[in-house]
Amino acid sequence: MPTETRGFITILTGLYPFQDCIHFLAAIRKFHQEPIIILIDQVPTGLYPFLKAFKNVILKPAPANENTVLASRQAKLALYAASEFDKTIYLDSDICLLSDIKDVFDYLDEYDLLLTEDVQPSILKATNLLRGKQEDLLPNVLPILQSVGFPLQADNVQYNSGLIAFRKTEVIKVLFDEFQRYFEIVKNNQDKLLLKDQGAFASAIASVHPHMKILPPTYNYLSKWQDAYNIQDQIKVLHCTYPYRPQYAKNISRSLYTRIFDRFAKVFLPNQVTNPWRTK
Repeated sequence: MPTETRGFITILTGLYPFQDCIHFLAAIRKFHQEPIIILIDQVPTGLYPFLKAFKNVILKPAPANENTVLASRQAKLALYAASEFDKTIYLDSDICLLSDIKDVFDYLDEYDLLLTEDVQPSILKATNLLRGKQEDLLPNVLPILQSVGFPLQADNVQYNSGLIAFRKTEVIKVLFDEFQRYFEIVKNNQDKLLLKDQGAFASAIASVHPHMKILPPTYNYLSKWQDAYNIQDQIKVLHCTYPYRPQYAKNISRSLYTRIFDRFAKVFLPNQVTNPWRTK
């Protein structure tokens, strides 16, 4: 019986996250040697060698869009089709591994999908998906989401899609097809919804009911929300929400190459923290 293939995949759309992605690759390579696919868009080809300096990196075009936020969302919809592996771990490129996560690949022997819940998981409180003042929206979150066509109920959960581990199965293919269908609802209701993927992803899961495992927050620890956690175990996956960057994460990714690159970045790359898309 042939050995199952496994690998990582991430998304790089535009220059603002480029330095993050370099440190993302360095952190992965500290603990893992599996191939890493990067879905890439709006990055000059002259910069590709900086990414390819890490072994076994595969660059694939992401769905193109001049809006880098929308391009990133559409790339996430394409993860299943873009993966070449039986077992895939998707990670946002602003993530820094603090240890190996081989156990996530191992869990995929039993489960089709692995996720972490959002810091605020209740769909009833998911004001982060809606346009308007959060305090005004809170009583109406679920009715608004249902009114646009999301099949969500009060007991549904919002997941943080910064980590998605999945098998290549027919069920997961259907899941990503549904994810795309529900994301079209997001795009078509921009008067009510922010351009985020969590609502569409939660809707796809609620529709398909894949065989899935919820990982603890140590596998997707958002630095911005550290006060919301009560964690006793070792953090494995540090999600470096702004302004905390992967290159500051316990020097995990520090090397001669990344030190030289960071000096280059200060001169030639835009500052990630001042990314204008983050204010939209």
